Amino acid sequence: MPALEVNPDLQKERNTATFDPQEFSIYWAGGVEKYKEKKALEKLVLEDPALMDKLPTSYMSHKELYEDSLRKACLIGEKIRKLRADGEDGVDTYTALLGGSLGAAILKEGNPMSLHYVMFVPTIMGQGTMEQQVEWLPKAWDCEIIGTYAQTELGHGTFLRGLETRADYDASTQEFVINTPTRTAYKWWPGGLGHTANYAVVVAQLYTKGEFRGLAPFIVQLRDMETHQPMPGIDIGDIGTKLSMKGVNNGYLGLKNVRVPLNHMLMKNQQVLPDGTYVAPKNSVLTYGTMMFVRCVLIRDTAHSLAKASTIATRYSAVRRQSPIDPKEPEPQIMDHTTQQLKVFPQISKAIVFKIAGDTIWNMYNVLSGELEQGNLERLPEMHALACCLKAICSADASAGVEICRLSCGGHGFMDCSNFPAIYGMTTAVCTYEGENTVMLLQTARYLVKVYGQALAGETLVPTVAYINEAIKLKQFVNFDCTLESIVKAFQFVAANKTRVAYEQIEMRRRQGHSTEVAANLSGIFLTGAADLHGRAFLAQTAYTELTAISKQVSPALADVLKVVLELYLVDACLNRIGDFLRFIEFTDADVTKLEMRLESCLKRLRPNAVALVDSFDLHDRVLDSALGAYDGKVYDHIFESIKKNPLNKEPVNESFHKYLKPFMKAHL
Repeated sequence: MPALEVNPDLQKERNTATFDPQEFSIYWAGGVEKYKEKKALEKLVLEDPALMDKLPTSYMSHKELYEDSLRKACLIGEKIRKLRADGEDGVDTYTALLGGSLGAAILKEGNPMSLHYVMFVPTIMGQGTMEQQVEWLPKAWDCEIIGTYAQTELGHGTFLRGLETRADYDASTQEFVINTPTRTAYKWWPGGLGHTANYAVVVAQLYTKGEFRGLAPFIVQLRDMETHQPMPGIDIGDIGTKLSMKGVNNGYLGLKNVRVPLNHMLMKNQQVLPDGTYVAPKNSVLTYGTMMFVRCVLIRDTAHSLAKASTIATRYSAVRRQSPIDPKEPEPQIMDHTTQQLKVFPQISKAIVFKIAGDTIWNMYNVLSGELEQGNLERLPEMHALACCLKAICSADASAGVEICRLSCGGHGFMDCSNFPAIYGMTTAVCTYEGENTVMLLQTARYLVKVYGQALAGETLVPTVAYINEAIKLKQFVNFDCTLESIVKAFQFVAANKTRVAYEQIEMRRRQGHSTEVAANLSGIFLTGAADLHGRAFLAQTAYTELTAISKQVSPALADVLKVVLELYLVDACLNRIGDFLRFIEFTDADVTKLEMRLESCLKRLRPNAVALVDSFDLHDRVLDSALGAYDGKVYDHIFESIKKNPLNKEPVNESFHKYLKPFMKAHL
């Protein structure tokens, strides 16, 4: 096999790097064994000719795109089925094949069967009794049935108590009668619901003996097992094209007097007895386990999105030459422009920090899951609050970061062949699904205000909010010396004071006669600000702790680079919230200038290793799918290759010339 010919500017960047990218690639993958598993999975999937696109998805109709997406989803399903049979179907495998790495390489506009694995199966595992799991999981794992998760409605999303779908228990037949009584009650958005799934977990308001009991999940058959025709009482279809995720087959679902057996209600946490007696859950928050699981996964996905975007932008910045810095010198690589570095390099650092934060919260979730199984609910509110705000912050920052990377590539970043449109669409969608970001921040803020009151009463808080205890004791933050440890401590002090302000705003409005709920609404800006800083303080602390620890375990050369990454992330994060820092700590003009100069220094020190660092994300060209970001750096060749796939260029004269343009041009003669 001939050696890969690489753009000379890009090759020079690799030759002059000061560390071995593969060392970081192994860390990024999770260790040597996981790195090997990643490579084996890439070979299994990316070298399969049946999973390669002959025509870019942007040239397909909505119907063609769905049909092709389902074809490839079934092929991936077959591979998952084989991996399961061989005992090689760990969480990382599902994440790769259904999430933002290999999954996005094969299905750029999303997988219509993802929710089967990501929501349908986990919900049965988390909310079904042992008997229900024995009945349903074998069918689901073997894909004898294809499921989705139908919670969101046309009229209501994150506000679950507002859902209108209703399930009334009929004790005479031991069945639930499920209805969507209004247009706004229709289930809306579930992936795969349109034409793919034949079953769904439907979330509805439960009524037994004429009394409202709360939300409950039901397994409902949507389509005939043989003909795939909708079942009686089922009105179902696809909701149409969207900004992105066009292949996911998001659907709508109306139910009219649909009857399901008693044992189709998932009853691990709450039960309905044959006579209609309702047995309430020991703790209502137990039902949020599936959503928390998905939010933890999404935080990791945002890191992959930023890794892809920053890889494309960095490689392009090494290849593209434009705008002389010194008029007497040739055009430089645009990466030599400090302003270009400021656009791209912080996104590299965020990708790394979000990955670390995602791994950390994933480990916390797994510990919590074990505690919940033993009936220990102590850390559940803390974990819920953290998952909510990190999902919001990481998705918002990743969306903004992808867009910054696109802009850093100029006009070429606007082309579909850059892959920025697809990456951005998939990333910004995370800001809305599995909990709209503002609502997520408000949920976190509710927890923060509660624990702030506990801290004022002298209680010792759990680890992720213990900084509030410290801030109350400290009262003032003095002697800010611009060290990284000082920045982390300052973030925590600022976050504690943002929570204090939110707490005081609510208390003030309550004294004015407002109810707690109205006071919270009036204080919404303060609440979301507190939640945002809480999440950023966690990111800062986690980045500092984990990257410092990692730097002691790797080679000195890689450690030096990771120290710059950490410094860049913390200094940039501080400057982006400089108003809050100036408000709450003794911060001088000289301190701000010092931070700005450190930011400039970080960019300069990261510059020689920027290409090697994004190389170490180890993203296959099929995963990047970008003319601007390919490993060989042949940007202009790849752009021309992409336009050759354009159906309009298959003939020198399009038929519309003869039908419309020529008659128009000749009309005045």
